[in-house]
Amino acid sequence: MTPSAPPAPRAGRREWTAFAVLLLPLLLVSMDVSVLYFAIPAIGRELAPTSTEQLWIFDVYAFALAGLLMTMGALGDRIGRRRLLLLGALAFGAASVAAAYAQSAGTLIAARALLGVGGATLMPSTVALVRTMFRDDAQRTKAIGIWSAAMAGGIALGSVMGGVLLEHFWWGSVFLVNVPAMLLLLVLGPLLLPESRDPAPGRFDLPSVLLSMAAVLPVVYGLKEFAASGYGPVPALCVAGGAAVGVVFVRRQRGRRDALVSPELFRRRGYRAGVALNCLAMCAMMGSAYFTTQYLQSVLGLGSMEAALWSVAPSLAVGVAAPAATAAATRFGRRPVVTAGFLVAAAGFALLLPADTDSLPVVLAAAAVIGVGVVAVAALVADLAMTEAPVDKAGSAASVMETGQEFGGALGMALLGSLGTAVYRREVEGAAGTPGLPAEALDAARETLGGTAAVARELPGAAGETLLAAAREAFVHGMQAAAAGGMAVLLTGAVLALWWLRGERPRPADDGRPAPADPKAAAV
Repeated sequence: MTPSAPPAPRAGRREWTAFAVLLLPLLLVSMDVSVLYFAIPAIGRELAPTSTEQLWIFDVYAFALAGLLMTMGALGDRIGRRRLLLLGALAFGAASVAAAYAQSAGTLIAARALLGVGGATLMPSTVALVRTMFRDDAQRTKAIGIWSAAMAGGIALGSVMGGVLLEHFWWGSVFLVNVPAMLLLLVLGPLLLPESRDPAPGRFDLPSVLLSMAAVLPVVYGLKEFAASGYGPVPALCVAGGAAVGVVFVRRQRGRRDALVSPELFRRRGYRAGVALNCLAMCAMMGSAYFTTQYLQSVLGLGSMEAALWSVAPSLAVGVAAPAATAAATRFGRRPVVTAGFLVAAAGFALLLPADTDSLPVVLAAAAVIGVGVVAVAALVADLAMTEAPVDKAGSAASVMETGQEFGGALGMALLGSLGTAVYRREVEGAAGTPGLPAEALDAARETLGGTAAVARELPGAAGETLLAAAREAFVHGMQAAAAGGMAVLLTGAVLALWWLRGERPRPADDGRPAPADPKAAAV
């Protein structure tokens, strides 16, 4: 009989303390997203970005991050994941200062791009370090559940902190919250985090780096342009060209022993399924967040602080979703829980369908239900993907998963954002007959709902109120159309989860056994 493999070493106090330090960059990234949502109206008043510039302020971070994730994941496997994490912390902090003091929309977009470069070093390194520190399956599942809950908590914390800062300071202060946490990571990281790398990584394949960027960046750019302006030949050519380069990139990886992304990863069904399902979940989540945050401020007219406080309620529900999902998956298996998560999130989108211009409880409930479902899915499929990945390829595995997540977010903005925007613009056209409405006011109204509010304040008599009411109604109809699209995406995810995760079985829960006494067992 073949002897059974020895049990994986269990993490002890050192690993869990280091894990707490790793939560810092995650909190920063999630806070950075949420504070920006509520800062957009103030940025619009101060820097006067066009609708395209406003989308780029949102999206250039993801654009830069997506283009560099695979490169940085492979680089971390070679030079050390802790070293790359600390370099990323330094870059992220410096870019935050540059964003805070930007004097124009173009400067802010450039600073956000630098934040994306820093984020591309942070995220693969942190996920890879979790994979290397937690070898025991049950402990790793628990850690990734906590990780997902911390992301939801960071979004809630960022919303409240952003609201407080915007109530008392200028909009640039929302970026400065990154700086103290980055400094803390730079101090504690070398003391607590273990270093890990691929013991035999091979040469760093520079042509593959260039091919990966040439594949990812045009696709993400094309998707962003679809969201901003609808279908056009240039964005379509970008997507097609990026996909063609992607084929060349994949062929190169298959033929190299020292590939930038190991072909071994995609021979594992669980890894493929985890990456793809995570992409679908993020597609729905980003489309939802884009509309619901604007609804609070631009439709209901809430101030930054009030909108931030209301947004905490859904985040509290979302914070318990990941631990609950991991506990359920331990008992029932991933397949039924992931499928249920997709269905729950789809039900959240269904709640948005009857919403109108005064439906605060409905929109908050919908955001909570969508978030609970998506976070439950994301926690479990991320755990599945990283469990399937070899430890020595953890950086590359994490970077591909994160790239898929960014693709999902960009696709959600392109599909759901452009769908909602098309409905909004079509219905705003109906305001052209409003008495006393100048042509330039209608042009501004077509761009964004925030721009409509600014124009409406300048119009005489009842014309401004009429235009703003029509624009708010049009935005809600656009949100409803996007909700229908989000339901379709999530129902597709539920069907695919049932198919791809067949054969998954529950596994024993973490029994709380202490880590081995041998100090070498705690080393990574």
